[in-house]
Amino acid sequence: MENFSLILAIVVVTALAFDFTNGFHDTANAMATTISTGALKPKVAVAMSAALNLVGAFLSVEVANTISKGLVDETGIRPEVIFAALVGAILWNLLTWLVGLPSSSSHALMGGLIGATIASAGVGAVHGDVLVTKVLIPAIAAPLVAGIAAMLATRLMYSLGKKAEGSKASEKGYRAGQIASAGLVSLAHGTNDAQKTMGIITLALVAGGTLAPDSDPPMWVILTAGLAIALGTYLGGWRIIRTMGKGLTDLQPQQGFAAQTSAATVILASSHLGFSLSTTHSVSGSVMGAGLGRKGGVVRWSTATRMFVAWGLTLPAAALVGASAEWVTSLGSWGTAVVAVFLVASSAAIWKLSRREVVDHTNVNETEEPAGVVTTAMAAVTPPPPAGAVTEDLAATIPAPAGEPAPSQATV
Repeated sequence: MENFSLILAIVVVTALAFDFTNGFHDTANAMATTISTGALKPKVAVAMSAALNLVGAFLSVEVANTISKGLVDETGIRPEVIFAALVGAILWNLLTWLVGLPSSSSHALMGGLIGATIASAGVGAVHGDVLVTKVLIPAIAAPLVAGIAAMLATRLMYSLGKKAEGSKASEKGYRAGQIASAGLVSLAHGTNDAQKTMGIITLALVAGGTLAPDSDPPMWVILTAGLAIALGTYLGGWRIIRTMGKGLTDLQPQQGFAAQTSAATVILASSHLGFSLSTTHSVSGSVMGAGLGRKGGVVRWSTATRMFVAWGLTLPAAALVGASAEWVTSLGSWGTAVVAVFLVASSAAIWKLSRREVVDHTNVNETEEPAGVVTTAMAAVTPPPPAGAVTEDLAATIPAPAGEPAPSQATV
């Protein structure tokens, strides 16, 4: 540890701060449907998710190796580059959390890393084949695969469970299954997302000369990354939980079980293959698929559209901030200090803005989704009653003039 410099310590602390935001930003991935259907109370759900995130962090290092060894060229990468990448990722996470949009923390991290690396060492320092095969293709495929699987699973369960539909035993069974599948998603989230912070810290340690190139994450890195994401998960990203659980569609226990099981399968498979998958994309796709799988189910496409826009902006926006931060840090130690102050000040400002409308475990299941344009227009137009129709609802009492007896009723 003799090479553990001040800038390297700052990078590690900032990486753990990102991991913390990743935790509360992505709590919705595991627990939104469980909370929205009432299978678990909100505080119990996030506590369970936090514990399983920590356990999942110890199950594999394949995704961490994708980040630390595959995405960018380790040679010539300075710790300041990693710091700049983390600034872009953290700010994007906080902004999307503020507006309640479930964007990808993974893509924010990778976007920041790509932008900062290009600003520092040029486009050639980014391994394009790894970016395409292990980042971009999974980003498109994951929500589609999870969504189709959830839709088919939902239809199958409703078809097989017609006789038992509505019974208390059936509802209890689905709720128990939903809790189990939510735990599986939490485990998968720790296995996939906590590793991304492990990978970025490992890359910083290699860049700072503390670790040899191609090293696996040390145990202390695995432990601290797991604890950071678990703590963030426990605090609960209630704004995004509200959007994922109630804003996209209204889920019944059967749908919640199908959505979470499908998402967990996709995430665990990608972790085994070393794909730096977005758990947000997978879970969002499965929730929409489950919504479409139930007869009469709907997806609120206005919310989904805002979410898709955030997905498309994540990589370039984080890359732009990461590249800008890298340009400032390259000016010297004072530049790094300026970027650090900017990060702290921006984070504090976002938190203060969030206090204007507090969302927590007491109101997470309340929705304020505005009616669509068509619905509003239809509600504003009341068709006239059929010709000659007279109803009691139209009867009104007309007060009689002074000195005359009052009539019983007159119709208008």
